[in-house]
Amino acid sequence: MKAEIIIIGDEILYGLTLDTNSAFIAEKLGELGIEISYKTAIGDEVKKIVEAIHSAQRRVDLVIVTGGLGPTSDDLTVKAIAKAFKKNLIFHPEILKKIEARFKTRGIEMPKINQNQALIPQGAKALENQLGSAPGILIEEDKKIFIALPGVPKEMKAMLEQEVIPLLKTKVGKTKIVHRKLRTTGIIESKLYEKIQDLLKDLKEIKVAFLPSYLGVDLRLTANLKTSSKSKDVITQLEDKIKERIGGFIYSYDEQTLEEVVGRILKENKRTLSVAESCTGGLVAAKITNISGSSDYFERGVVSYSNQAKMEILGVPKELLDKFGAVSQEVALAMAQGVRKISKTDLGLSVTGIAGPTGGTPEKPVGLIYIALADVNKGWVEKFIFGQDRMINRERTAQAALNIVRLYFLGKYK
Repeated sequence: MKAEIIIIGDEILYGLTLDTNSAFIAEKLGELGIEISYKTAIGDEVKKIVEAIHSAQRRVDLVIVTGGLGPTSDDLTVKAIAKAFKKNLIFHPEILKKIEARFKTRGIEMPKINQNQALIPQGAKALENQLGSAPGILIEEDKKIFIALPGVPKEMKAMLEQEVIPLLKTKVGKTKIVHRKLRTTGIIESKLYEKIQDLLKDLKEIKVAFLPSYLGVDLRLTANLKTSSKSKDVITQLEDKIKERIGGFIYSYDEQTLEEVVGRILKENKRTLSVAESCTGGLVAAKITNISGSSDYFERGVVSYSNQAKMEILGVPKELLDKFGAVSQEVALAMAQGVRKISKTDLGLSVTGIAGPTGGTPEKPVGLIYIALADVNKGWVEKFIFGQDRMINRERTAQAALNIVRLYFLGKYK
């Protein structure tokens, strides 16, 4: 089966919104063995949407569209679908009832304009949207499949996994393609390649892709042999060899995040954690508490942005701040010890640094970060120098801080 992804929206076309939907769809379809032949981005114009749908139908078996299913005047996808397939729009009262119920659950009166979302092309099937008001649309004609999903990433992802993937599995049969993702952090792509390059020579049965981001480098292993079991076997063999070389840098597999891993480790070891943050402004605590059940191991987070807060809340001595400055290993350690003491947790974690783009000096440049971890007996401080981008520096700092907690339980800090 070959597929085309069509992303609709002026905001996508003009770069005002980053298109993450097509990457997610492509990855999920690839796992089913569906080949992505084309990806098209078009603006909010009925004529162009119709043309894109017709072009896609001529060249692929599966078309997935995202965007433009909202109730406002610039949401034109449903109208374009009806025109492309020469169908009338039919009002479905059962869909309207679900939309009304969703608004009622939120305690909001439904605007009349949302009634438009109960209009579906004749003969099409509505796909359930558990997270929003816009239903998806499924049309099967002439042995071809057309699917329209909302553009809101969270809604699209949920519908793809809950509604679309199960349907497509019945169409493509059992896939022989097997993917495995090894997620690493704390090592750059080129260094990672150096460590395993000899394992990648003359590979015929497995494809290896390096997927770098500012949080780390993912290694995706892909095999497509005669059976899925054979694909799994060859991937496992290569994975074991890679883990021998870079095991300490691998924090998880497939889609598991570092905060999930750290949460599981803390829970399994029955340890508690508190966090003191300066330059990250609460981002480390936010990542930790993104995980359901984090109250079992996370006691509190303190955003001590000013020197006054560091002294008053965490008990950082004024002498340390005067002598070494807020961005220093001495203050980072005092912050970690302080937050651990006031929260009575097993571990205290702290971050302080210069996120940028201003505030740097020759001695303390933008991107300079200190991260400290303290337990009841001892404390450790790591120094990092990241880049010039404020938001990326904050994200990288939060990732590095969580990784230090992970490495603590691997025995790096003693």
